[in-house]
Amino acid sequence: MPWGPTYRHAMFALEGRGILVTGGGRGIGAAVCRLLGRLGARVVVNYVHDETSALGVVADLRAAGSEAFAVRADVSDPEAARELVTAAIAHLGELDCAVVNHGIWKRAPLEDLTPELWAQTLRINLDGAYAVCRQAAMHMLARSQGTLVLVASTAGQRGEAYYSHYAATKGALLAFTRSLASELAPRGVRVNAIAPGWVLTDMTRAALTGAAAQAAFERIPLGRAASPEEIAGPVAFLASDLASFVHGQVLSVNGGAVLAD
Repeated sequence: MPWGPTYRHAMFALEGRGILVTGGGRGIGAAVCRLLGRLGARVVVNYVHDETSALGVVADLRAAGSEAFAVRADVSDPEAARELVTAAIAHLGELDCAVVNHGIWKRAPLEDLTPELWAQTLRINLDGAYAVCRQAAMHMLARSQGTLVLVASTAGQRGEAYYSHYAATKGALLAFTRSLASELAPRGVRVNAIAPGWVLTDMTRAALTGAAAQAAFERIPLGRAASPEEIAGPVAFLASDLASFVHGQVLSVNGGAVLAD
């Protein structure tokens, strides 16, 4: 069959797919939700604190003709993660893909890295990812199909000074991704990750201004940070049938800052 425009569009379309995005109300998550909606997916936008932003994403998606729903859940609580996946299935009918995007990023030199901050970071970034993946995968395994996309970070590939707790969780997500891929692929569930570098969001804006920004950009061959939309595209690719033979991979999206993982 020739690779004409209609054929290419059909392969990349996500028409009718039910997709859950954790941390979907702001930053990368919001950009992912908007792109998935434009590609035809029905989207559940998960959030914890910023209901206004999450509802704004839902309004944008619905205005564009997409089905979208906002669901509040703190996925660091395993029971809340279970309830989130249950709610997503109730809204969507089926859960075809879960994008595990939520997380916190707080600066702390080792001498200031308290046990409380260490535990909080692991609980949200790592335990929350485990809880969502486990609940989503159980639904997908019952159908012998589904896709998990985890959002990690270049910090998990090369470390990051003053963010050792954050880097530890993201490095663990990379190992988690590869392990789940090996375990779940034979049973019909595809698992991959992306590792963004610097992305200009509300969370990173302060770090990407002034002299600090110049130091960060010097390590990026493209010389700038990504926009959230530039991260959303690779996520959509991994969620689509174009990535049907991509399993257990970490797609580095960092402007060339990390050339091997």
